[in-house]
Amino acid sequence: GGAMAAPRSFSAAEVRARCAQGACLVRCRRRLYDLSGFVRLHPGGEQLLRRRAGTDVSAALDGPPHRHSANARRWLEQYYVGEMEPGEEQVPPAAPACPGHPEPVDEKTADATAQTPTRLDPRCKTVDVEKDLVDWQKPLLWQVGYLGEKYDEWVHQPVDRPIRLFHSDFLESLSKTAWYVVFMVWAPVVLYLSWVSYTSLAQGNTRLFSSFTTEYSIPVHKYYFPFIFLLGMFLWSLLEYLIHRFVFHMKPPASNYYLITLHFLLHGQHHKSPFDSSRLVFPPVPASLVIGFFYGVLQLLLPEVLGLSVFVGGLCGYVIYDMMHYYLHYGSPKKGTYLYGLKAYHVKHHFEHQKSGFGISTRFWDHPFRTLIPEETFEKED
Repeated sequence: GGAMAAPRSFSAAEVRARCAQGACLVRCRRRLYDLSGFVRLHPGGEQLLRRRAGTDVSAALDGPPHRHSANARRWLEQYYVGEMEPGEEQVPPAAPACPGHPEPVDEKTADATAQTPTRLDPRCKTVDVEKDLVDWQKPLLWQVGYLGEKYDEWVHQPVDRPIRLFHSDFLESLSKTAWYVVFMVWAPVVLYLSWVSYTSLAQGNTRLFSSFTTEYSIPVHKYYFPFIFLLGMFLWSLLEYLIHRFVFHMKPPASNYYLITLHFLLHGQHHKSPFDSSRLVFPPVPASLVIGFFYGVLQLLLPEVLGLSVFVGGLCGYVIYDMMHYYLHYGSPKKGTYLYGLKAYHVKHHFEHQKSGFGISTRFWDHPFRTLIPEETFEKED
């Protein structure tokens, strides 16, 4: 990138030919972008983008149905391939400008410019890896702490490139996980512990409140197992929300190198590179420490088998959540489905509303905690 080479120019015929071969090229005024590698990930759906192949999307970026954020426009710049030949583009005259085109700015629009960059704002240059605040050729984990007060803004400007965290290949491999590994490791544990819980309950010795009183203790029948299991899943959904909001989104103090580094390791890396496919689910080795901790807590709070039954439901909830999180980034759910809405919701959390939208497998807890991402509204135009 950068100003090294003059941008290549494309004729309309060449763009049409490439699109006919299955590429997805779009333009903003005369700037041309190749979205072929991105279409599957697009929250609005692949079809919607493919239908726009070869056309000018500058007006569409402002919606409806969706007004694209400054981060989304910055993201688009990563796929810039060159310019249309002069006179080749049929531009609707009143289309809003795309990043990269200076326009006279008066006082009224100056505020709007903060949200919608009409010109290539210096902050949009995050695409230019050579000029970034960190050296992408080296492991990032030990560099981010030096960003200080610049860290928070930097980490919330997503890029489409893989992240290397550690120098050591061994540590690096432990920090990356294919989605199916989570399923292969934890699904057998869920099945085995479910069987253990159910057979223990079936023996009929489990009673509630027996530590306080033998007279009024309540027997827990094996038929209760599915309900206790579901309670565990429900508690997991609350835990998912609380961890995501209060641990993963704690804002580390700008002066604290170690807390910034910890934040990047836990969650910052995922916000910096939200489509790095090997960093979308929790690696089993560190996960087992956290899971072991919650197992211990439940064993202390509840009689043996009860604690285990709640735990196994929670563990099942965790597995479903991690599979869903992967799918919300990498899947293409059908328009109008529950998952389609969740994907759009979660990608908004990444690109625009990082201080809300903490529910991932469900939006349920965003309601009582008042962190729901608002629905977009557009003024009716005549």
